[in-house]
Amino acid sequence: MPGPDKRRLKLDLTIAGLLFAAGVVVSVMSLAQIRAESRMELAQGTPPLQGTPSDDQSKTPAESKPGGDRPTTPAPEPARPDPQTQGAATKPALPQAPAEKIAPPIEKK
Repeated sequence: MPGPDKRRLKLDLTIAGLLFAAGVVVSVMSLAQIRAESRMELAQGTPPLQGTPSDDQSKTPAESKPGGDRPTTPAPEPARPDPQTQGAATKPALPQAPAEKIAPPIEKK
């Protein structure tokens, strides 16, 4: 009676085939979804930017007047930092470590 062993083998092979087929179906569906999404992204892309034509040809620069009026407002002065912030850049960020935390200098051999 070779039936139970053959029947068990047949059942195992059937289950393995079904699992393999299910994996192939899931893979195909995933690839189809990826392709559909990439096409949607391509279809929804923004159109290329187009510049508006300018009318620079009709405009001419203003004529310069030799010996014309100079501006009467004084020239801007260079920026000067506040006195209290001038020394802040040279101060250390952290206070000096206590004496017991400082190691002795390394001796050269």
